[in-house]
Amino acid sequence: MVPEWDVAVIGGGPAGLAAARAAAAAGARTVVLERAEHPRYKTCGGGLIGTSLSVAEQHITVPARDTIDAITFTDRGRRSFTRRSRGRPVLKLVKRDDFDFAWYEAAVAAGAEVWQSTQVRAVDQDADAATVTLSDGRALTARTVIGAEGSAAISSRHVGVTFEQQDLGLEVELAATPEDQATWQGRVLLDWGAEPGSYGWVFPKGDQLTVGVIMAKGRGAQTKDYLALFLAQLGLSGRRVLRDSGHLTRCRTPGAPLRKGRVLVAGDAAGLLEPWTREGISYALRSGTWAGEVAARVRDPAGLAEYDQLVDRHLVPEMIAGRELLGVFARRRALVHAAMRTPLGWRAFESFCQGDLTMARAVRRRGIRTAITLLGGKG
Repeated sequence: MVPEWDVAVIGGGPAGLAAARAAAAAGARTVVLERAEHPRYKTCGGGLIGTSLSVAEQHITVPARDTIDAITFTDRGRRSFTRRSRGRPVLKLVKRDDFDFAWYEAAVAAGAEVWQSTQVRAVDQDADAATVTLSDGRALTARTVIGAEGSAAISSRHVGVTFEQQDLGLEVELAATPEDQATWQGRVLLDWGAEPGSYGWVFPKGDQLTVGVIMAKGRGAQTKDYLALFLAQLGLSGRRVLRDSGHLTRCRTPGAPLRKGRVLVAGDAAGLLEPWTREGISYALRSGTWAGEVAARVRDPAGLAEYDQLVDRHLVPEMIAGRELLGVFARRRALVHAAMRTPLGWRAFESFCQGDLTMARAVRRRGIRTAITLLGGKG
């Protein structure tokens, strides 16, 4: 059997569209199966660190709503202080409907087809091809399938991905007053929450403010209470709510599979994100790009192991470091807050945000290694 497509991508978010763009640009017959229709809303803080920007700016014009050069830190709404970047911004903020649509246009320009409003029901495979069955009963075949449809993906179950960390994020999009815009332009706020490992954020996006909190799954009531308290502390409880939504983030178990035969998973479907900050866009863009490049080039399923090797080499060390930092933060929140006041702590965080320093390199630095050990981390 000759497959209809070289590469079929499930999901039209950053991971899926980066994969589709890369595969199509390499000459592969590529189709994207997206259950919604672009541009579509997606719950997400929309903060792009330097690592995300270094990938995105090669292929799209980033539709930034604000450029951030200052971060205010608070500990449970108190002990506020602000740090400013040296020369370059620390973040760019996007609305995900804008950002994903830019990637949609890049994938189409590269030659990929995007089937909108297309729901996938099942994934299967045999020696010759992978088969994707749609909700209307149609089926298509592809030499390789890339699953990138989010954290509750059919492709994840097919591959057998397991997850060791699950968190619930709640977020509101608020209409920003002119005073809000003046107060928040160029600045974000990060608040360390009372529950171990939890934090909140304020991300300005022109006439909107994105305010959210995240903590471990299974504490739904506490998460709602944290968001309500956070809004009240900020004086934002009375703002008009444009959207109110939630989402789960899931971080893969170390060693969990990324591939089964002809099916690869990328981004959230693979549980690829940084465990402490739960930052996922940079992981989505990198893993999606690698998946698309490898899938376009490799015909023998055994050769798809190159994708696993790229993830293991570049992303897994960052996730291990992030997991260690999450453990320190969960146990010693107040001391982590104090560390951000120090030149060493701020420079490391700033360099991470700007894309100059990975988590893995940061935790190997002598001063940070010593601090982690003193705070109760691994020696």
